[in-house]
Amino acid sequence: MDVPQRLARGTAFRTDIPARLDNLPWSQWHWRVVLALGITWALDGLEASLIANIAGVLTDPQTLGLDVAQVGIANSTYLFGQIFGALLFGHLTDRFGRKRLFLVTLGVYLIGTASSGLASSFQTFVIFRFIAGSGIGGEYAAINSAIDELIPARLRGRVDLAINGSYWLGVALGGVLTLLLLDPRWLPLSVSWRLVFLFGATLGLCIILVRRHMPESPRWLLLHGRIAEAAVTIVRIEKAVHGERTIVEAGTVRTLEMTVLGTVGFGHVAHLLLRHHFRRTVLGLALMVSQAVFYNAIFFSYALILVRFYDVPAGRTGLYIIPFALGNFFGPLLLGRLFDTVGRRHMISITYIVSGVALFFTGWAFAADLLTATTQTLCWCAVFFVASAAASSAYLTVSELFPVQIRGIAIALFFVVGQFAGAIATAVFSWMIDAANRPSMFLGYSVSAVLMIAAGIVAAVLAVDAERRSLEELAGEPSGGVENTL
Repeated sequence: MDVPQRLARGTAFRTDIPARLDNLPWSQWHWRVVLALGITWALDGLEASLIANIAGVLTDPQTLGLDVAQVGIANSTYLFGQIFGALLFGHLTDRFGRKRLFLVTLGVYLIGTASSGLASSFQTFVIFRFIAGSGIGGEYAAINSAIDELIPARLRGRVDLAINGSYWLGVALGGVLTLLLLDPRWLPLSVSWRLVFLFGATLGLCIILVRRHMPESPRWLLLHGRIAEAAVTIVRIEKAVHGERTIVEAGTVRTLEMTVLGTVGFGHVAHLLLRHHFRRTVLGLALMVSQAVFYNAIFFSYALILVRFYDVPAGRTGLYIIPFALGNFFGPLLLGRLFDTVGRRHMISITYIVSGVALFFTGWAFAADLLTATTQTLCWCAVFFVASAAASSAYLTVSELFPVQIRGIAIALFFVVGQFAGAIATAVFSWMIDAANRPSMFLGYSVSAVLMIAAGIVAAVLAVDAERRSLEELAGEPSGGVENTL
């Protein structure tokens, strides 16, 4: 039968497209999706690593000549830029689609990070860091929505965690990059710190070329009544996966009822978050806030700790951050499959609680001055091997538990709350480091540890057993009388 180009809002229909997406075998096409879209996390990790590794360098008169407080402000400004970008582009990705926005947000990031390398003063540097952060914040909303809507349900947990963990490949790359570029034997410091940022822009520019060939999310198309376009898109995806063997026989794939909702207002968003899915909202907030404080308080100040407390030269902090980053990458990569087998509830709870307990004892050893730069790094490698999986599961949770029509803005809202808490933690820890006060820093570590343990307990009670279940089943998509069968 002929299918109209667009169904009207409120029209109910029956479709097998979500099941066809979930039934796809893993293929080279999925790897391309992971590379083209998952690069967001690596870019953010690269940005975070660059600013962390050159924090000491930026205080040098040959560069911008910032003081420690200004470095902390620049870090926080980048995070607040992420907050702004997530809110703006999170709403727009639900309204205009995933593909349009993940091209726009990458462009904004490119402009911001390239301009950061051209900054001539503290004021211009802060403005450009805000722009770069806006692009990355928008990326999180658009990209996480698209990835979850394209990855088969049975693999969603491990794939999401591995992609989220790629943040730390960016961190490691930033560490290597700064070690090479900030070596005064190769380039003067006044030039090398600028090239560090321009490298990030170059990497992002290459990814734009790959993203142009990514499809729109068929699930988003369905919810906006673009049924014919969704049907064409799923056939193209199946051809990319299977070759020409793409015919799906009627009755062989499970169908479900859906209703065209289109773009929804903030009243609808508030109803779903604060009433219909209130327990999930509490869970998401607990996970996001605790992991944001945990990470931002420690990682963004890591280089400063090495310089202030262990007398590591500012240009050599990358040597310590690289193994730390690799520990963070391998955590979600190796533990990710357990979130699909052992299950979300158990693994989220365990990783959060273990991370909190481990950080408390590591903080105690730091306060007692029992560690060196090497043993401090080894301890944090062990702590964050587990904590990285925990933090990644927070993003997985808030992206898979809410309906398609609000997924982008939901991710953005949780991300914003988490980053706001993280930005405050970053500023507070920068002040503590500037004061060179180990006992007060231990207090900060203890607060972070308690937040993680509390979030783990919340997860044990409220987490959803989402493993191997479709997004539509989890979200409880609204349905009505069937008017079309596709």
